Amino acid sequence: MSSSESEPSGRLHGLDALRGTALLLGVVLHASMTWFPVPIWIVSDTDNSPVASAIFFAIHLFRMTTFFLIAGLFAHMMLERRGTFGFIKDRVIRIAGPLATFWFPVLAAIIAGLIWMAAIRNGGSIPTDGPPPPPLTLETFPLTHLWFLWVLLILYVSMLVLRAPFALADRDDGWGRFVDRITGALIGPWSPALMAAPLALAFWFAPNWTPFFGIPTPDTGLVPNAVALTAFGSAFGLGFLLDRRRDLLGRIERLWPVFTVVALGVGTAALVMVGGPVPELAPVSDPELKAPLAAVMALAVFASTFAVLSLALRFASGYSAVRRYLADASYWVYIVHLPLVMVGQILVVNATWPWFVKFGVVTGGTMTISLLTYELLIRHSFVGGWLNGRRIPWGRPRDVEFSPAE
Repeated sequence: MSSSESEPSGRLHGLDALRGTALLLGVVLHASMTWFPVPIWIVSDTDNSPVASAIFFAIHLFRMTTFFLIAGLFAHMMLERRGTFGFIKDRVIRIAGPLATFWFPVLAAIIAGLIWMAAIRNGGSIPTDGPPPPPLTLETFPLTHLWFLWVLLILYVSMLVLRAPFALADRDDGWGRFVDRITGALIGPWSPALMAAPLALAFWFAPNWTPFFGIPTPDTGLVPNAVALTAFGSAFGLGFLLDRRRDLLGRIERLWPVFTVVALGVGTAALVMVGGPVPELAPVSDPELKAPLAAVMALAVFASTFAVLSLALRFASGYSAVRRYLADASYWVYIVHLPLVMVGQILVVNATWPWFVKFGVVTGGTMTISLLTYELLIRHSFVGGWLNGRRIPWGRPRDVEFSPAE
């Protein structure tokens, strides 16, 4: 019996760890942007490397589709355990609440970083002749890196609306059994290709799609772009259905060699096709180029998603106190990390150290500060109970565990 099949009703340690890893990799992703060989970030270092952009590309391929797939699975788990009203109450408290609370302080800190960097470039004084900020509209609303909370709320509402008529009419679960059979047919070596098909079409129809960045981040505007909704919505939906068929996680786990080889091959091909680690960051308009790029990039996204999913199920399904701690801390770390990353990048931008040393200092410093504040201020306080659904008392025995739906 596979490790993922051995705990049909218990905590899915591998998926919990992978969800936390997806959030923590955001620190690495955003830190790498300063050392791109092509300037893309407000803090741009003259000492750069294509390795930094390759790191960004690899992480960006799978990180958020993986996160939303696991979010969908955990959403179904919580809905089954708490019911509709319990689910709504929990999501309002733990998703909508942090978004409303932390959005403005985070935005203010990011703006302060922008002003600081502009002053450095202006010889130490704040420039006064810059362009005015864009008007605040539905299309320009700056969600910052907290956009994932907004998209989660959209997906939760969509899921509840789509599920409601079936939940009311399907008293004998006949429709549910039919959906379960469809879910079973989706899972196999062909899964990345099936999931990639809608995303490839979305890439194709996107008017200003830049292939290197894959799924455009919906960090601006309250209506997410169609590509992001397609990618994250389909991943969330598959995760939701997989919780009904928990046995299929064992099938995914057993396919880890296939998914891993395909992900490495297609991911490498995608990187080459977008121009390598020193790409031209411009939208593609030539249909003869856009069609194969859209197909390969979409396949790379979901091949890498299934690869990390299967690897987590295969090699991280057992309990680990370290992985559990980092998974719990990841929510807080992600919320606060971007201003800290910006401060670190600005502090080292003029240092003469090699780029990889500065990259390590920024990443390590951000993680250290974030984890220290989590341990000292968050984990054992009411804020920890708010964000994680539970407050961990000081000195709690390590073998006491909580449900992932809590």
